[in-house]
Amino acid sequence: MDQFFTRIASRSASLMGHPLAFIISVAFVLLWAASGPLLHYSDTWQLIVNTATTVLTFLAVFLIQNSQNRDGAAMQAKLDELLRAVDKARGEFVGIEHLTDAQICEIRDALEKDIAQDHGKETTTRPTVERLLARY
Repeated sequence: MDQFFTRIASRSASLMGHPLAFIISVAFVLLWAASGPLLHYSDTWQLIVNTATTVLTFLAVFLIQNSQNRDGAAMQAKLDELLRAVDKARGEFVGIEHLTDAQICEIRDALEKDIAQDHGKETTTRPTVERLLARY
């Protein structure tokens, strides 16, 4: 069941992100809007688009969330492999995505403080970062 849902979710997310899907959606909305005068802008006419968009949005949320969860887990596995493979990397960082937001913020703040105290790294990166930020 898991593989079946993964295939469906991946394929659906790919199709929903395709430009043709947007064009088809716009065409359906225009068709619906053009049918308004024929149906005298009735409650049924309004209900058609409301129901269709609600159902499609409801289903799309699950498909998109599944794709994002899978992408995030794959990215995390790749980063963990890099931490494992790089000699100077600290293995303690493997799995920190399971910590709370507050714990991750503490780690990030400690890393930023550590970098700021290491003048060699600060002097080589700070001007570059400041130049990049000045562009925007």
